[in-house]
Amino acid sequence: MEQWITSVMENYGYFGIFLLILLENVFPPVPSEVVLTAGGFMTSTTSLTVWGVILSATAGSVAGAVMLYGLGLLLDVERLERIIEKHGNWLRLKKADLHKADRWFDRFGGFAVFIGRLIPLVRSLISIPAGMSNMKFVLFLAFTTAGTLIWNTVLVYVGRAVGENREEILQQLGVYSNSVYVLLTIGAIAGLWMYKKRRGGGR
Repeated sequence: MEQWITSVMENYGYFGIFLLILLENVFPPVPSEVVLTAGGFMTSTTSLTVWGVILSATAGSVAGAVMLYGLGLLLDVERLERIIEKHGNWLRLKKADLHKADRWFDRFGGFAVFIGRLIPLVRSLISIPAGMSNMKFVLFLAFTTAGTLIWNTVLVYVGRAVGENREEILQQLGVYSNSVYVLLTIGAIAGLWMYKKRRGGGR
């Protein structure tokens, strides 16, 4: 995949970076770590500039986030309420659970979006609950751009600094990503267990 990513950037420059990062946001298996570190390295071997790579990647990331935010708007709380009315027993959900989650996002949504943009997989998916909770678009855009800019800047500069030796950095980032996936899985299982235990104890 890295060869294909490099080829796209060589052929299409900043527009190629924009498209790759846009794709990464809506299709997480495309690794932004590879795109950004490769882009950083190419700033020392091609006419690409560090800030050109950062800004085009940030534009692609924000565009992808806005698309997922729009998807969240379509899956708004009212629509989910109707789903819970029909399938709540099977899903083991109540409207109160939905409203509690919505209130939590209203309270901490900005912080969640900002931090989420620095965490693999979450960085894409966090846009959907932001849309579902009808988070103010201007705030969503601001927190998304800020978190994305930090992520992109760090990885592009890392790619430029380590150059052709970035394979070791990518392996370390892979360990970070895998650790996050494991923690998210454990957290989801633990949360589901606690939720079922609480529901079972309330009967």
